[in-house]
Amino acid sequence: MTQTYSGQADWHPSFIIIGAVKAATTWALEQLQVNPALYMPDPEPHYFSSEFEQGEDYYRAFFEAHAGSERMLGEKSADYLAHPQAAQRIAAMLPHARLVVQFRNPIERAYSDYKMLFRRGTVKEGPEAYLTSLDNPEPRFLNDGLYAQHLRRWLDHFPAEQIYSFLYDDVKAQSKATIEAISKHIGVDPVFDIDQSGKKANNASERFLPLPVRKILAPLKSTIAPLRGSALFESTRNMFAREIVYPPLSSDLRLRLRDFYADDISELGRMLGRDVSGWLDTKESGAKQNNGRENHKKVA
Repeated sequence: MTQTYSGQADWHPSFIIIGAVKAATTWALEQLQVNPALYMPDPEPHYFSSEFEQGEDYYRAFFEAHAGSERMLGEKSADYLAHPQAAQRIAAMLPHARLVVQFRNPIERAYSDYKMLFRRGTVKEGPEAYLTSLDNPEPRFLNDGLYAQHLRRWLDHFPAEQIYSFLYDDVKAQSKATIEAISKHIGVDPVFDIDQSGKKANNASERFLPLPVRKILAPLKSTIAPLRGSALFESTRNMFAREIVYPPLSSDLRLRLRDFYADDISELGRMLGRDVSGWLDTKESGAKQNNGRENHKKVA
């Protein structure tokens, strides 16, 4: 079932998870990595977005060790969806690539993205400083959730049948069916790991080491990675890790975000053929649209 591209070197990936940021893309990556028919690197290459100037050799290095094998190659870079040039760049190099995109309530996505940069120390003020308008130091918080706007750009470069979409809520409601549908789209038999399905990738409520400690350990990330999960490592980490208290998203700001995204949400629902109107529910734990009951959709 593996796809091949006429005229292309065999190191080229044949499928890409393009985003959105903070929409469970890491969960999808980890589930697909369980499949022995696939190879996907752990780090996000970001080649068609922030790292494009590094050149093709940079991108090839992520895959060349597996070139020529029978495994299908793919990657995940969650910032591709919203990047203004990523679609055009991918279409130029990989015109036949199968694309996977997942969408999350844009209000929750924006706040989750804010919390990620808050715990990294990149942003220090409350969410009002960044989620009130696009005119702020981190416009990505709001811009990345304008899904319909971004999806239209991708449809300018790829036929709809090459883009498979699903929702963040589908991961909880029907995780096995979601992986089966993604696998069918990219062209492999599905493999589902129930242990992976229970994980919450990039969970902002997780306990973290103090920021100064994380900064000191950052250069050692690849060295420490094999130790994660061991009893000694986890017990030592738990001695110092603390749950982060984030500045809250106020009801007033949530209403403003609902108004900001309302038109785009309506357009996305039309494009996907799915009811995402629940995203306009301003209750903190709203956006339970469909509860995953509808079938997965390819982009209309």
